[in-house]
Amino acid sequence: MAFGPFLSFESYYQWSVAAADSPDPRHYALTDAATGRALGTLALMRHDPANGVIEVGSIVLSHVLQRTAAATEAQFLLMRYVFEDLGYRRYEWKCDSLNEPSRKAAERLGFTYEGTFRQALVYKGRNRDTAWFALTEKEWPAVRAAFETWLNPANFDTQGRQRKNLQTR
Repeated sequence: MAFGPFLSFESYYQWSVAAADSPDPRHYALTDAATGRALGTLALMRHDPANGVIEVGSIVLSHVLQRTAAATEAQFLLMRYVFEDLGYRRYEWKCDSLNEPSRKAAERLGFTYEGTFRQALVYKGRNRDTAWFALTEKEWPAVRAAFETWLNPANFDTQGRQRKNLQTR
């Protein structure tokens, strides 16, 4: 991430206040519906309505939310919002090419790897190669169906473990 680590709560708080006011990227809080406790954030960024392109990024999940059905559902809900409410035709996911967990998450969620932009950014004192992934409006119906099947309560056992993974279509 281009931001953080934060050296104090106050520095994080100042960043979060500025992020909340930003129209692009537009940050969304992920909260526990039962407790109201904040568990993460993600953002829609690089809004390009003229071309129907938008990107998801700045994904930060607490350890409580990581690798949970709720985290997957949050991604699904944002995708559905992008394609069905906002009417975008292309949804992008970009990450540091060295960030293997992010790359795997993009693929698991239905994004297609499109290539690596070499030396795309300089941040935190180093060159960053950026891996590009995207999901298009034509792919969305099949991806949506896979999410709906995966999110069905019957797909989870009594311990909350998935019976079939998201890629099983």
